[in-house]
Amino acid sequence: MSRYKISNLEEYFKEYKKSIKDPKKFWDKIASENFTWYQEWDKVVDFNMAEAEIKWFVDAKVNITKNCIDRHLAKKGDKVAIVFEPNNPDEASQSITYNELHQRVSKMANVLLSQGIKKGDRVCIYLPMIPELAITTLACARIGAIHSVVFAGFSASAVAARINDSECKMVITSDGGYRGNKTIDLKGIVDEALVNCPSVENVLVVQRTQTDVKMKEGRDHWLAPLLEKASDNNTAEIMDAEDPLFILYTSGSTGKPKGMVHTTAGYMVYTAYTFQNVFNYEENDIFWCTADIGWITGHSYILYGPLLNGATTVIFEGVPSYPDFSRFWQIIEKHKVNQFYTAPTAIRALAKESLDYVQKYPLSSLKVIGSVGEPINEEAWHWYNDHVGGKRCPVVDTWWQTETGGILISPIPFITPTKPTYATLPLPGIQAVLMDEKRNEIEDNQVVGSLCIKFPWPGIARTIWGDHQRYKDTYFSTFPGKYFSGDGALRDEVGYYRITGRVDDVIIVSGHNLGTAPIEDAINEHPAVAESAIVGFPHDIKGNALYGFVILKETGEKRDKENLAKEINQHISDHIGPIAKLDKIQFVSGLPKTRSGKIMRRILRKIAEGDYSNFGDTSTLLNPEIVEEIKEGKL
Repeated sequence: MSRYKISNLEEYFKEYKKSIKDPKKFWDKIASENFTWYQEWDKVVDFNMAEAEIKWFVDAKVNITKNCIDRHLAKKGDKVAIVFEPNNPDEASQSITYNELHQRVSKMANVLLSQGIKKGDRVCIYLPMIPELAITTLACARIGAIHSVVFAGFSASAVAARINDSECKMVITSDGGYRGNKTIDLKGIVDEALVNCPSVENVLVVQRTQTDVKMKEGRDHWLAPLLEKASDNNTAEIMDAEDPLFILYTSGSTGKPKGMVHTTAGYMVYTAYTFQNVFNYEENDIFWCTADIGWITGHSYILYGPLLNGATTVIFEGVPSYPDFSRFWQIIEKHKVNQFYTAPTAIRALAKESLDYVQKYPLSSLKVIGSVGEPINEEAWHWYNDHVGGKRCPVVDTWWQTETGGILISPIPFITPTKPTYATLPLPGIQAVLMDEKRNEIEDNQVVGSLCIKFPWPGIARTIWGDHQRYKDTYFSTFPGKYFSGDGALRDEVGYYRITGRVDDVIIVSGHNLGTAPIEDAINEHPAVAESAIVGFPHDIKGNALYGFVILKETGEKRDKENLAKEINQHISDHIGPIAKLDKIQFVSGLPKTRSGKIMRRILRKIAEGDYSNFGDTSTLLNPEIVEEIKEGKL
């Protein structure tokens, strides 16, 4: 798949220029030269941004699993496709070749068919990070069923809401899951969820923890005996380019979660292209993304992107802190990982620990290290670059969203000069623009604006399941004719982009627009600080003032908190200016976070405002108990 790999900076600018001047020709060439199609397209792209109607590779016929698996078999059948690293390091890891993956996905596809699942049916997958999660996801795609993977940490009510929204016909789960030193009762959570899910007909259960579970007769089936009986001969379903591939739920800032719908061909082309270029993938490299397949990062860069390129991808069941904080580095060394992709939340957590955990492993196999999920602050960037990448591996600080399907802005390793905290330049095909409050495009550099994309790309989500009007209102109405990301960005003097945070995380203080991310970066550079979150609260004179929730590196920090608060404000003043100083600082032991690591700022805003009436649904938080602790600390 190296026909679309960019090899130098001059080529990047040339490709980018071509992709902007004639996007149809650019994507036509990539799609026709690098994938197997049953039938090619009549039209490369057809879109109406005003109505949020977008189609790519119109009337083409394809199956994504044929491109992920079947076409590799002749030359790469014995190559390892998936390396499974279990939660417990004493348990043996597994290697699954492309031949074995083909056999296992085909068997699973036949099990689904035998259970009455057909093209267009929705299947909820609620599994831990084990091989069966990848296999069932691919099996759905093979028969044309629409997979809805739900992270195996969500509560029963969150699972039920997602099942009901898309009317899933089947749930695939396991008896339980391992996460560090905990065992999670996944089957019990599913049973609780299904009390109110009338659309579900069957539940398939994988054995992982060997725990006793209740099996409801007629509905629940152990997966292993069904797989034993199933044939390994299965022909991939012929799918239309615009047939839905999957639904993935993302939290809305208000209202119920949004079921983002990604379709088959455009998503396939875009994830394959971005994986190859952003990670500089070369034949026989070992790629590891530490996300969960339950998030878009896992869909695109654990599963589809790597397999479309015939790569070897690592699936890790555990957490970075178990059995100790060297786990990531031990896995990199064990499997000789070449590309490593993780989140700033994990980097900051690991940076708090002793350097000995990292330094006992040479990590010499690493070539590229990546960051995903939120803007990476400068201190974390340098720690990652210095101690993990050894100052020789480019840091690809990637910006994208569940809605975008794949990475939109990122350095290309060994090509784009990197700059700490900057996602740098848009990838070819991505027409990024900054918009001002009057809905005008900002032409200048060294400016901050709302980050929009003014031409569709193949990986863009097509709609919100069952609610196209919400899709249109959310992404295409603020700046008509453009996709609005909801993020603000700074563009520097050379055109590099730095994400400044959600536009709704911009706080107007005394008439000044202050993005929370740069202030948090400044606070986090204080040697005593591990992490921070800034929110606004009403102020009689300024309109809004800034409230900081700060976690210290040492929870038993003996220093005078009053002096520490003064130092933090001086730090902000030195880095950003006195206008960004905090009116209030509260030292806390943790922050309310979703299971994907996103800080729930709406809860912090309520606490800062002294409004404890209704924090909304806290069941999907990683640490719901922290809310009460922060509230008590403020009182």
